[in-house]
Amino acid sequence: MSQKLKPGHKFPDIQISKLGNGTVNLGVPHKDDTQWQMVLVYRGKHCPICTKYLKQVEKKKEEFYKIGVDILAISCDPEEKAKEHVEDMGISFDVGYGLGLEDARTLGLYISEPRSPKETDRPFTEPGVLVVNGDGNLHVIDLANNPFVRPDLDLLLDGLKFIKNPENNYPIRGTKE
Repeated sequence: MSQKLKPGHKFPDIQISKLGNGTVNLGVPHKDDTQWQMVLVYRGKHCPICTKYLKQVEKKKEEFYKIGVDILAISCDPEEKAKEHVEDMGISFDVGYGLGLEDARTLGLYISEPRSPKETDRPFTEPGVLVVNGDGNLHVIDLANNPFVRPDLDLLLDGLKFIKNPENNYPIRGTKE
C-alpha cells in the first residue's frame, strides 16, 4: 500500500536512472537558475494521454524555468521504452526511468496492473505532480488514480508564480493533521 505524502515535509530521498546521464535525485533541481523541482510522474510510453501532457509541458518548460522551477518526468518504463518515447515526443527536459514500485509507494503514487499485454508488460504508476521547494520540502501534491486527471498547466504555472512571490507570503497548504 502506498503511503500518504505530507505537504511541508522533506521530500523522500529517492534516486532514479536518468536518460542520457547516470542517475538523478528526485526533488533536487539540476537546471541552472532553478531552486524548485516539479516531478511529473507519468504512466509510461503506452499512455497517449501522458504523451499529450508531456508535449504540453515541453511547450511551457521555459515559463517554468523562468520562475525557477526545474522539470523532471519519471515513469516505471525501462530505459529502452523511455528513450524511444522521449525521442518520439521530442521533449528536451530531463526524464527518469525505471521507477521501482517500492519507491512509487514511498511517493504515495497509485499503481495499476496492465489491462492486457497490449497495454504494457508490467505494473505502472498513475500520474502525479510533486513540486519540491528550495528547502527540499514538498510544496504541491497532485496525485491521480487514472490517466484522465492532470493539473492544468496554466493554472499550475500561475499558482507557482503566486506561491513563489515573497510579497504574497503564501504558506504550504494542507498541513493540518
